[in-house]
Amino acid sequence: MSQTRARAAPTAGTRVALYTHEACFDHDPGPGHPEAAARLAAVLEGVDDCALPALERLPAPRASRTQLARVHTRRLIDNILEHGPRHYWRMLDADTLMSPGSTEAALRAAGAVCAAVDGACGDGAPRAFCAVRPPGHHANSDTAMGFCLFNNIAVGAAHALSAHAIERVAIVDFDVHHGNGTQDIFWNEPRVLYASTHQEPLYPGTGARSDTGVGNIVNLPLPPDAGSVQFRAACTQVILPALDAFAPQLVMISAGFDAHRLDPLANLDLVEEDYGWITRELVTLAQRHARGRIVSSLEGGYHLGALRASVAAHLAALAT
Repeated sequence: MSQTRARAAPTAGTRVALYTHEACFDHDPGPGHPEAAARLAAVLEGVDDCALPALERLPAPRASRTQLARVHTRRLIDNILEHGPRHYWRMLDADTLMSPGSTEAALRAAGAVCAAVDGACGDGAPRAFCAVRPPGHHANSDTAMGFCLFNNIAVGAAHALSAHAIERVAIVDFDVHHGNGTQDIFWNEPRVLYASTHQEPLYPGTGARSDTGVGNIVNLPLPPDAGSVQFRAACTQVILPALDAFAPQLVMISAGFDAHRLDPLANLDLVEEDYGWITRELVTLAQRHARGRIVSSLEGGYHLGALRASVAAHLAALAT
């Protein structure tokens, strides 16, 4: 895929807030690691490609301990906040490393989602995209894993339930990897619906269709090379009807773009227009049930050109 793209024509639409922070570039999991700072640069290039006139660029604040503690144990919070390395790297597992800049980046990433929730549920932009790293959906209540330190989307969803008059939050996860951390955190929480499409078999090996929590978990594992047709059928036949029945007051998205056909870590074979399509479907659903409120946060996506194009398609659809 070419790295050079024509800038999309500016279009008027719904206000969308972009939350990001320079600190998110400073998380460095080591040489050759796929979750590199160049990803964020590609994401922001995709944002620029959209040229949205209604885009509000806002700095991501730090998440507070209170916000983090709604979904994470004190032990994990202390481990990330108080034991970050001063030099080089600290390995949390084979895939998950911390550098001197990781603690600040993780606080800003989780804080971005909370701020986006505040905006969407208050007087801010009704839709938001959080261009942050490290990602979050593999982190469970007490363990950082799978490139993730804090579970950003879970922190934001718990914040919506606690700080706002929100009784039903839907989290849609279209990352190619199953969000095991998000599922675990909300397994017994009927106010949160977690719906995921993901490749199977693939890391982390969770996300069976039989996993249903308390009736609030909807998993649609897809085989390798499933492509657009199977992905859209899974969403149309299962995911979207489940969301409609749940009638969420806030829609949140774990926006991983690593199901793209060019991504090196999987082979689900989606294209950027699939991300535009599912985002438009979620916009329609949010307009029907949630006053149009959507908060999306970056998860995976490791081919820079595909990531840039997919983010542009996702953001343009959010603004419709």
